Amino acid sequence: MMKTVHLIFNAHIDPIWLWPWQAGLDAVLATCRSACDRLDAHPPLVFTRGDAWSYEQIEKVDPALFERIRRHVEAGRWSIVGGWWIQPDCNLPSDFALRKQIEVGKKYLSERFGHWPRTAYNVDSFGHSAGLPGLLREAGQDCYVMMRPQEHEMKLPARLFRWRGFEGGPEVVTFRIAWAYAHGGTDAAEPIKASLTELPEGIEQTMCFLGVGDHGGGPTEAQLAWLKENWNRFEGVKLEFSSPERFFEAVRPEVGKLPLVTGELQYHAVGCYTVYRPVKVGLRRSEHLVRQAEIALEQDPLPDPRAAERLAEAWKHVVFHQFHDTLGGTCIPSAYGQVEAQLGHARSAADEIIQHALRRRMGALPDDLMQRIVLYNPSDRPFNGYAAVEPWMGWRGWQPGWRLIDEQGKVPLQQAGPAEAVVNGLVRLVAKVHVEPGQVRVLRVDESGQAGEPANLNQPVSAGVDWIDNGDSVTANLGGRWLRFGDVVLAVPRLDLLEDLSDTWSHGVDRYAEAAVTAVGWSEPCVAESGPVMAALVQQGRFGQSWALAEYRVYASEPFVEVRLRVHWAEQFKALKLVLALPGGMTRRTDGVLGAAIDRAMDGAERPVRDWTLLRDGEGGGVAVVSPDVFALDATPQRVRLTLLRSPRMAHHEPCRRSDPRDRFADMGEHEFRFRIYAGKGLRQEYLDDQALMLHRPVVMADLTRGMKS
Repeated sequence: MMKTVHLIFNAHIDPIWLWPWQAGLDAVLATCRSACDRLDAHPPLVFTRGDAWSYEQIEKVDPALFERIRRHVEAGRWSIVGGWWIQPDCNLPSDFALRKQIEVGKKYLSERFGHWPRTAYNVDSFGHSAGLPGLLREAGQDCYVMMRPQEHEMKLPARLFRWRGFEGGPEVVTFRIAWAYAHGGTDAAEPIKASLTELPEGIEQTMCFLGVGDHGGGPTEAQLAWLKENWNRFEGVKLEFSSPERFFEAVRPEVGKLPLVTGELQYHAVGCYTVYRPVKVGLRRSEHLVRQAEIALEQDPLPDPRAAERLAEAWKHVVFHQFHDTLGGTCIPSAYGQVEAQLGHARSAADEIIQHALRRRMGALPDDLMQRIVLYNPSDRPFNGYAAVEPWMGWRGWQPGWRLIDEQGKVPLQQAGPAEAVVNGLVRLVAKVHVEPGQVRVLRVDESGQAGEPANLNQPVSAGVDWIDNGDSVTANLGGRWLRFGDVVLAVPRLDLLEDLSDTWSHGVDRYAEAAVTAVGWSEPCVAESGPVMAALVQQGRFGQSWALAEYRVYASEPFVEVRLRVHWAEQFKALKLVLALPGGMTRRTDGVLGAAIDRAMDGAERPVRDWTLLRDGEGGGVAVVSPDVFALDATPQRVRLTLLRSPRMAHHEPCRRSDPRDRFADMGEHEFRFRIYAGKGLRQEYLDDQALMLHRPVVMADLTRGMKS
């Protein structure tokens, strides 16, 4: 039977990669202008382009070109695919932020072209989370085009298949590109032949992607001339100028024949999840803060008329920098200055909207003779944990007998400690609070000395020379190097410095070295803080050219040991992992991933992760680590290793072997990490999600003195 090869002329354009975004814009303009010229000269030709960002840029700077594109779209000659703002990394973004990626693109294309493609299109993204099929179907997209992982990286039953993230979940028809997502040469014989491989039985349609890339270009006259001369060269094959949407329409009647793939599509370039950490931390913080600002704006009694416009602009910055090379840390170092400036702009706008909304809501509170601390939870989940605040007390510090009391006159668990500034007369308060989504609560400063003891504090926290205990079965003993959670005892996690000779992407690597190249030398621990509800031990450590400060905390009534780690990183060709040894019998591993959780093999392979991992035995016991600041890990039945930092040369893509003394190494400088370690029975995924979200979205606080006597 005759096979049809749908020739997809496109031009892959990275808006940021080995160039800054301004150069990406130039490539978009040049490519789309050239594509219009080819379409004008060759009536059968069809051009395919995604990324709503590129259309908005063209509309802004070259309206005449935008109008040419619009006419070709109306004529069915220019195919808009994907429709998302850009092609993001498909593992690291938060689910609500990836929804916004889709929403922003959909809004723009629907308004400008009256069109929203059914075909999603992420041809260069490095891996594809199991949460994606559900998001795609939710957005009205039931087809998907991808390329990575390629054939040598992941075995699939066919090039065209039905993909579900989870058993019984939504599915999308998915095509994995053969050869490459672009072809810059004149002779297209090899890409055409490759596109005919690995087709499911009974499927006589395939796609072959042509056109100059990686930095734009599109179809050339030489390519079109070659095709004209070789149109009937391939026996049993019909060539057709087409688009992804035409291809999927052609195979739609045969979808029932396609094999089914369930699970995530991984992996390609695992190093992208642990290199150039500032953009990952900055993007994650921006996602949550802008979402909080949306919630605050909905509740603002007198919103700024420009606030919605500012938030829309903030979201555009955020979703633009979800781009797979940007978020993957694989761009040139000089490009990241603008990236971080735009993410900072988004956070600044979001913070201002939140703070103004809170203070307008505070205006409805009655006067009070006591000083107040106002707590606000601009989130869609409750906050139920410890909050830290440094109220302004007029250089008086915190006096014996003073207490915080809530609206009912009850005394929450609380503790006064040293402020951030090394200055007399300042204080940091830590208090246990429960604040519902969108709720504003008030704590009053009672200076009468009659407030009584904190509520429900039956077993206060205690500390020794090298140990801390929360009085409720959780202990950290740094002298003995163990952590206790009821009947479960774990070794204190260690830091391993590993050799890592891989490139920026870690091409060809699915795991990092097992053996550490050097041991970390730790100082004797000392008590940094000790009170009725929280105690902290600190240790200083040195390894290689770097140093670390580790702080271990326990809190009254909380079932975890918190580890706060500050690392000053000065390594080259190294990786740093936090290693936690596991009790015997661990057989099941579940990781947080984009919008969901997934079971993974405990095989030592590196995998991207969202917020937490849970290791369980067959009897209901387990060990969990929550860390919103870590983006990849590996695990075996004996240990779990969270990847903290890597130091390859930046923007180094093998097989290039150039060595230049001016090369920059990733992530030099200071980094901070937070971990919460849990062990015991009954650990649930929903609980770990809640714990992670409270770290991402701490309560917002403000001082209120209105009504006090001067």
